[in-house]
Amino acid sequence: MINHDRVLRYSLLAGALYFSTIAVAHVFGAKYPGLFIYYNIPSHQYQDNIISFLAFGWAAFFYAAAGAPSILRPLLTASVVALASVANINLTTDFEAIAGKVSLIPFWIQFVILSGYILWLALLARQQRKRMAKLPA
Repeated sequence: MINHDRVLRYSLLAGALYFSTIAVAHVFGAKYPGLFIYYNIPSHQYQDNIISFLAFGWAAFFYAAAGAPSILRPLLTASVVALASVANINLTTDFEAIAGKVSLIPFWIQFVILSGYILWLALLARQQRKRMAKLPA
């Protein structure tokens, strides 16, 4: 039988590792798809440093949620807001003015993958809430 709590915990730890990797990539300017959403758009080192410490914060939140499922709801809410912000950037930014001809497909692929991950966490969190509600008080 699948231990859903363990799957949720490891899924959250994977998110912590992913965002830690993003933080390191931004410190060193390693512009790879998946670690930089806008990997082929010019950026300044100060921007990458800001993103680095913010990504480290996200890593810390995912790590904390792995040990304290009570913070899952705010983490998921913040994640949905972040995804909505990325979608807004994709839809409203004139990337051509910044970097010339740029395909948005890689940006949307990364958006879909991150959305799938957050949906996965939301489904696992929902299963956990249902199991917890069934426990005797």
